[in-house]
Amino acid sequence: TGSGKTHTMQGSGNGAMRGIIPRAVEQVLRQAKALQNQKWSFNLSASFLEIYSEELKDLLVSMTKNGSKDAPKLSIKRPRDGKSYVDGLAEINIETEDSDAGMQQLDALMAVAARSRSVASTKMNAQSSRSHSIFMLNLRGFNTETGAEVSGALNLCDLAGSERLDRSGANSDMKRLRETQAINKSLSSLGDVFNALAQGATHIPYRNSKLTYLLQDCLSGDGKALMFVNLSPTTASSNESLCSLRFAQRVNQVELGKPTKHIQYT
Repeated sequence: TGSGKTHTMQGSGNGAMRGIIPRAVEQVLRQAKALQNQKWSFNLSASFLEIYSEELKDLLVSMTKNGSKDAPKLSIKRPRDGKSYVDGLAEINIETEDSDAGMQQLDALMAVAARSRSVASTKMNAQSSRSHSIFMLNLRGFNTETGAEVSGALNLCDLAGSERLDRSGANSDMKRLRETQAINKSLSSLGDVFNALAQGATHIPYRNSKLTYLLQDCLSGDGKALMFVNLSPTTASSNESLCSLRFAQRVNQVELGKPTKHIQYT
């Protein structure tokens, strides 16, 4: 906690301090425009949710017609013949013809999501994330010359940081205490998934938390995953830094296999 994960993902401003989310979307928009010369057209839509104490919350519901009053209860659906999805989650279309307009739309929805996310002040961090957040970019492409259709998804997850109760002071507030317990439990479940993947276990415990269940497609043989581990540079955080590095070492042993392209022809 307090090591800059949210800033790494979202950043600030339009210059060198931009985060991974705007940089990644900018790359996708640039590539979509370049592929127009090869008769490709793409549709992009974005969603943003948080997992707060094992509950899914739509961070963009205020941008939809329904607004927050009639916000549906979100649930993860996983059909036998398809990919998992969040039922009832808002999807905001991103302009692909004009990349500047598309980036302006992204900035607007990121601002809405930031205002909606669960944060609180602790002894470790003035703006501590009390939830995991996941930005989802869904891509669908069609080639007018070959009739090929492709689809894919980019999930950019900002994990809430693990924290020790004695250092964060969360044990003095029951609400903060429950949040910390939920965060640490889901991170432990994520560690269990990585352990099972590294060992080539026949059963992977994706269903042990909403976080791992939602990220199942990213962490299976059909996806590709990259993890950043953020460390605090302070001496007082050396124990947490050592634990984080050990966690990173375990993750680095995981081999998901070769990702596959989803393409069909009409």
